[in-house]
Amino acid sequence: MKAFLILLSSVVMLVSAFAAEQRPNILFLLSDDHSYPFLSTYGSSNVKTPTLDQLAAEGMKFHRFFTGAPQCVPSRATLMTGRSPVAARMTRFSAPLPRDEITLPELLREKGGYFTGVCGRSYHLDGATKIGQGAAKVFQEHQLKTFIDRVDSLNTCADNEVAAQVAAFLDKKPADKPFFMWANFSDPHHAWNAPAEFRPDTASLKVPAHWPDLPGVREQLADYCAEVNRVDRTVAGVLDVLKKRGLMDSTLIVFCGDNGMAMPHGKGSLYDPGSNVPFLVRWPGVVKPGGDSRALISAEDLAPTLLAAAGLEAGSKMSGVSFLPLLKGEAHTPRKHLFVERGPHGSAPVAADMTNAGYDLARAVRSDRFKFIYNCTPWIPYSPVDSAGGVAWKEMQEANAAGKLSPGLRTTYFTTPRPVYELYDLEADPSELNNLSGKPELAATERELRAALAEKMILDFDYLPLPDLMEGGSGGAVKKGKGQGKKK
Repeated sequence: MKAFLILLSSVVMLVSAFAAEQRPNILFLLSDDHSYPFLSTYGSSNVKTPTLDQLAAEGMKFHRFFTGAPQCVPSRATLMTGRSPVAARMTRFSAPLPRDEITLPELLREKGGYFTGVCGRSYHLDGATKIGQGAAKVFQEHQLKTFIDRVDSLNTCADNEVAAQVAAFLDKKPADKPFFMWANFSDPHHAWNAPAEFRPDTASLKVPAHWPDLPGVREQLADYCAEVNRVDRTVAGVLDVLKKRGLMDSTLIVFCGDNGMAMPHGKGSLYDPGSNVPFLVRWPGVVKPGGDSRALISAEDLAPTLLAAAGLEAGSKMSGVSFLPLLKGEAHTPRKHLFVERGPHGSAPVAADMTNAGYDLARAVRSDRFKFIYNCTPWIPYSPVDSAGGVAWKEMQEANAAGKLSPGLRTTYFTTPRPVYELYDLEADPSELNNLSGKPELAATERELRAALAEKMILDFDYLPLPDLMEGGSGGAVKKGKGQGKKK
């Protein structure tokens, strides 16, 4: 019996060792404020991204990957915890990630023996850096900055130093361990200061329908595209580090944006450009080259998927669902719905005359075809996050004052109060400019989306009131002054 137990123990050890050898290295590349479809692999002629195009060609690109929020801090909380920002208690922008929220790198290290690291732009999960003396004292007394304990290596640096930081991290990695590295980039976040060599000609740009075609819009779009082009070159430098060390074939590489671009309809907005971001996966020997998916994928699904790729179970509190079968070309049940939340942005206190750029409470649910948005602070006027002082928004304001905006743009950006409920048919209206909430012919669709959102809010212990679930026989009709905003 003793001999049998020894033999069994040896077999278990061998199986475990074999499993560890099969675990891929994982490189997670995260750009900042990067909306879909701003990669040329998606067909965008506004940018030139040969490095990321090749990454997509050698793996799989996703068209409908959505972050948990259209803002840096809560979206990163979702990526790292596999939970919504609401569930992870990260809807206040300046909050640190609670110690009891277990992250992807922690599980990879503890359960899979990974050597783990974070480098580049701020990872945003230890609380805001500029919080004042009083708040800083609370952080210190209660030891709220936790990421130094969550990973083996933690360094923040400028984009042009990321490749060197990755190399230094690999130098420290024990030879017998796989690695997980989360490399963050500032581009294409403000400030938009990429050199002229990266900047496209403004006349060549294609302006999306959710913006008016104005000179200032073209100028800022060119500035933004230059930053996208530059981050492509920065990523190339990081990949060169792996190539020189012979690690490309043994590394699962993920590239995505943390949220959408800082322009109207984007960052801070629950419209698709706020949270629909580029998402690419390259994994030689597992993901077939040239993959192209339009499945709905939530950022909540990333951590469970990477854990599954490492042969590990998802964290006990993770609500995301692994899409590893999809990566492997196996049968996969796609999501029916995904969810995005909006909370405060920045650290400024509430003011009576503030816009929703700094403070907004809203939730959204999206299906293949429809989007439902629930605005819980509709009386606060709209203003774009991080770009209200830019020439594009100023020209849009001037065009609106002069009566030169189209009805859809005027209603979307310059209606106060904003509607409590918004419903969009994304096939007929991909720019989300025609609110269909309350239309009798879509009552069943709207009721289904409201119910799905309410279920998510209940399960995540959301602090906001649930939306009207249309159980009173109203058929979706919205009474004047209760849902549809009046023009300012």
